[in-house]
Amino acid sequence: MKLSRLALTLTLLPAGQLLADTFERDQALKLPDVLISANRQVEARNDSSAANTVFTREDIDRLQPDSVTDLLRRVPGVQVGQTGGRGSSPGIYIRGTKSAQTLVLVDGQRIGSSTSGDSNLQHINIEQVERVEVLRGSRSVIYGSDAIGGVIQIFTRRGAEQGLQPRLHMGFGSNQTWERSLGLSGGDEKTRFNLGASLDETAGINRTHESYPSDGDHDEYRNKSVSLSLSHALTDDIEIGANLLDNTGKSEFDNPFGRFDTTTFESVQQQPYSDFDVSSVSSYVDAQVNDRWKTRVEFGHSENREKTLDKLSDERTVFNTYRDSVNWQNDLTLNERNSLILGGDWYEDRINSSTPFNENSRWNRAAFIQHRYQADSFSTELGLRRDQNQQFGGQNSWSGTFTLPLNPDNDVLLTYSEGLRAPTFNDLYYPDFSNPDLKPETSKSYELQWRSQLAETSRLEASLYRTDLEDAIIFGSNNRPQNVASARINGFEAALKQELFGWQSNLGVSIIDPRDRDSGHTLARRARRTLSLDLDRQFDRLGLGASWQAVSGSYDDENNQQPLGGYALLAAKQLGAEPGSEAGAEGG
Repeated sequence: MKLSRLALTLTLLPAGQLLADTFERDQALKLPDVLISANRQVEARNDSSAANTVFTREDIDRLQPDSVTDLLRRVPGVQVGQTGGRGSSPGIYIRGTKSAQTLVLVDGQRIGSSTSGDSNLQHINIEQVERVEVLRGSRSVIYGSDAIGGVIQIFTRRGAEQGLQPRLHMGFGSNQTWERSLGLSGGDEKTRFNLGASLDETAGINRTHESYPSDGDHDEYRNKSVSLSLSHALTDDIEIGANLLDNTGKSEFDNPFGRFDTTTFESVQQQPYSDFDVSSVSSYVDAQVNDRWKTRVEFGHSENREKTLDKLSDERTVFNTYRDSVNWQNDLTLNERNSLILGGDWYEDRINSSTPFNENSRWNRAAFIQHRYQADSFSTELGLRRDQNQQFGGQNSWSGTFTLPLNPDNDVLLTYSEGLRAPTFNDLYYPDFSNPDLKPETSKSYELQWRSQLAETSRLEASLYRTDLEDAIIFGSNNRPQNVASARINGFEAALKQELFGWQSNLGVSIIDPRDRDSGHTLARRARRTLSLDLDRQFDRLGLGASWQAVSGSYDDENNQQPLGGYALLAAKQLGAEPGSEAGAEGG
């Protein structure tokens, strides 16, 4: 309960005092009951209209996930489709939407590839992560394209204590798996910093059945990661800072179909691997102009680079994407009942590829406004965004929420939100497998939320929702993307958090019905039912925990002719040092 009271205190203090005394965002990143991603500002989780899940660094140390994607499996309404061992590309499905319909941010910067639409979350080292926030449901009014299913934001490690705080992590496992990480954080009343580096290596597993002798090898994976954060208070009212995350390495994989040789007209076996680099750098100026006006400007650059090679030939392909961005947001307190968010976005995507594209760059600019009204017995939120895309022209997005507190412990929220997603460069221009006539995907979502503090140590959050997709993009029978007339997703999700006799438990359940409305078929690779349960307790310097995840069956194709079986995962973990300590070691 101490953290809850501290979070409430944080939101009530004047922003200028926060900047001078506690570095508002850096301090907020340590707290479980605040949220930053929903409106790009620090607010209490329960005040946000977004259905959300938050993992702090304390949660990460306690749960001991192997990766960011392993952590996401614990979020109700989120399904992770793994295609192999470490380094394999995952499918992230939030509320039945596909990976490209979820916006992924690192310290506020988009990291998704503008060619594939993937965010390469599998390459982000969990040891360099301070906090993960997951928003379920469209947030396109605040973020624009790609946020149809929701938003995943990753914050890199931060320093919060004065003086120097070193840390060390060592882990080992089967298949010659090693994890090594070290870091140093610290600061004083004016300056905070954190510097970290990690190296993960594994001999891997054989990801596919043997089609060629070359497929029988284990697929190795190596990841080197560096993160840096720095913040400095110029005055009591002005803070500047910068954040950096860079993940580079090598990932081997199998190609069971081989490579088709146009000279001999035969399939040639391969041993492919990729050299990858996923990086993000950002800087910001945060200023409290006066008692009612706070402004923040962010500048960002991200890169998603991949070079694919083959041990058995000189063949290589390159897909490098680059993104520059600027965001300006103003938070205005009009009076005790009314507040406004006003802002503008600009970003430009560029590609450099060994595959020729008819277009290799495009920009998007936008303006948005959101009004919040707080009455004695209810509150409302209404937002509008206007995007202007170089390729697709203008698009408006609306959202609105009505919140009714039934009593001090129970809230009911009704939400309507619109979303959009621009097709990727692969969708539009990849030779022989694209469709330049594609239109942007759009969505309309309706949601009923119930949030209940059942007891002092027990909380329930549940949502009933419907999402209607128009012009949803899928691959047709001709191996080209096409706009499906419409698709709809009905769903229910619930999260129950309970503490009893020192044991912490988190239960998440999700039931969805995702369908192509023309054919009636279930959307591919979407499981109708998922369940996750985490149970753990700390005994002095020994932590014990277990997790159970269950996923129902799905289909591997849009025509529902290739069923995929359901599965369950059970894991038990032990931590040999108290979570949050400066050094720890783990084996598994």
